[in-house]
Parts: sequence; structure tokens; C-alpha cells
Amino acid sequence: MNRNYAKELDKIIENQGNKGKKLFLHSCCAPCSSYVMEYLCSFFRITVFYYNPNITEQEEYIKRADEQKRLIAAFNRQMESGERKGYPIEVVEGNYDKELFFEKVKGLEHCKEGGERCFLCYEMRLLETARRAKEKDFDYFTTTLTISPLKNAVKLNEIGERLAEEYQIPFLPSDFKKKNGYKRSIELSKEHALYRQDYCGCVFSRR
Repeated sequence: MNRNYAKELDKIIENQGNKGKKLFLHSCCAPCSSYVMEYLCSFFRITVFYYNPNITEQEEYIKRADEQKRLIAAFNRQMESGERKGYPIEVVEGNYDKELFFEKVKGLEHCKEGGERCFLCYEMRLLETARRAKEKDFDYFTTTLTISPLKNAVKLNEIGERLAEEYQIPFLPSDFKKKNGYKRSIELSKEHALYRQDYCGCVFSRR
């Protein structure tokens, strides 16, 4: 039976006991995080975790990191002015170690995009997110990656739930592309003049 991760998330949000709880949100980039932050900031106290050692070129990595921080600052200004409702958003940047990514995917260099190599990349980033979320005593962790039509939401949720059991911290199920989430992310990207990359980040996706 196919699960509806978007509806599962809605049920968690509808539980008033979760309002104001702390969410450690892995983000791949500002455009993908835009709708997710807009959607969740009224329910959770979000800390965005920018952790993407899969990005091969350091210049590209820095450009995306800077855009992420710029967008969060803009959201926070809007909340301070009353233009946007929600809890202030914080941001944490993880270690940039692209050699870790290459070690993880060794032997899968010629794997097709969206296949096993990508699944290992999902796991690498979600594992560090779960570990830090547990270490910092967050209530939930999740990722913005499910907003992309090119990412496997089922696999992402499977990995997240497995790591939730391993680290004993709840994973927030999601399929953020649903409910016009991806469309809204494009609108927000235009509104904030965000840099929208045309590849995931690694040298393989760029090819």
C-alpha cells in the first residue's frame, strides 16, 4: 500500500502538542528550502542544517550556502515586521568534506542519476542530520529533498525512518512537492531572486 507522506505530516502538524517543537531541517539549497520553511515555520522552531558535501566545486558550495543564509535572513526580517507569521529560523552549516562523498559512492561512479549512488548520498546527509539532531536535543529531523520531482521521496522517507530508530529521534515524514510545494518554491525563488542551480551538486549529476 502506497503511503501518503504529505497527509502523515499534516496529522503531525494538526497535533497542537507539537506546536513550537524544535525541528532540525536538512536543506540542500535555498530554493528547495523556501516553501518548506514557509510551510513549517508557523508550527515548528526550525534550525536549517546546510550540509552538502556532495557538492563537488567549492565555489558552487559557497554560493549555495550564501543563498541559503540570505533567504533565512529575509524570512526573519519579514517575521519581525509582521509581513510573515512564524517562529524565527536559525541556520547551522555542516562540515564541507567532499572526499567523504567520494568515499561513500566509490564504485558507483557510472551508476545512473537517481539510482543507488544517489540513495547513498541521501543516507550520508540524513545520517549526519539525525546524529546532530539527537546530540542537540531536537524534537524532530527531516529534509527538504522531497520537494524535488527528481528525488525519490519513498527512499528518503525509508532512510529517515530507519535512522530515526537508530538514533531514537522522530523523523518528520514528507513529500514536500505535493500540495503545489514545488510550484510554490519556484514562486518564492523568483520573489527573492534566488540562484537556482540546474544540477544536484556532484560532478556526476553535472555530467
